[in-house]
Amino acid sequence: MSRLGRSRYSWGGDEHLVVQIAEAMSLEANFTAMAMSTALAKRALDGVVDICPANASLLIRFNPDVIAPRDLEAVVRGIETDVAEAPHLSLDTRIFEVPVWYDDPYTNETGARFRDRHQRPEGNDLEFAAIENGLDSVQAFIEAHSSSPWITSMVGFVAGLPFLFQMVERERQLEVPKYIRPRTDTPALTVGYGGCFSCIYSVRGAGGYQMFGITPVPIFDPEQKLPDFEDFMVFFRPGDIVKFRPIDEAEYHGIRAEVEARTYRFHQAPVRFTLEDFLADPTSYNAGLLEALNVD
Repeated sequence: MSRLGRSRYSWGGDEHLVVQIAEAMSLEANFTAMAMSTALAKRALDGVVDICPANASLLIRFNPDVIAPRDLEAVVRGIETDVAEAPHLSLDTRIFEVPVWYDDPYTNETGARFRDRHQRPEGNDLEFAAIENGLDSVQAFIEAHSSSPWITSMVGFVAGLPFLFQMVERERQLEVPKYIRPRTDTPALTVGYGGCFSCIYSVRGAGGYQMFGITPVPIFDPEQKLPDFEDFMVFFRPGDIVKFRPIDEAEYHGIRAEVEARTYRFHQAPVRFTLEDFLADPTSYNAGLLEALNVD
């Protein structure tokens, strides 16, 4: 049993075990998924092929010819008990900035082409998001979106695409519905929003999230051209903490030039995130996390 109650165990064919920790997304559910994933990986069990933590669940792919399903389930249930009984859930991770040109012409032009699929045909997605959240201006929404950190709850769906969960009290979290019908086009590196999640579209393609702006920095680099991609072609990892930083057109193009020259580096710092300390005082805890970015 997890900290949130009894998890649901089910099977996906002959090779997948699914652990549904909770029906609703929360930091507690996400931390439990990540802690169980980390603990299982440390066991290095023969037959476990892949471990995929998600927003509030965990997927394990295994070879049933090497490890029996009942044996794997017993191990995972034991890990879940250990995590539930741990006095603190902590994560050694990193915090980094993602520069964003909010209200940019690229996403605005794309949004204008698909207003027949949107809840509010007039205006743009930022204006709709501000209204939905009871804010009096687009700038107020941008401030609410960029002032607090976000945790990467999972990576996937499209190669390198991060799902980002706002690290504030539940009553302060922004919420925006997705388009009524998905678009057939979204610019690469669009910063989007759907439900309670922000995201960054790693490549150009279809999408249904509201579009708020665009970042000049790649998050998926198959050719691993940039220094931050030396180890892996995907930049985001589950547990990463993100701070969006508003930029203007001039800085957008300046950063793009650094990317083209292969000299750009993400501004980042190592941090330890402790769930219980955050839940006790989110505002003060976030201030400490953001301060880590100001230390050279």
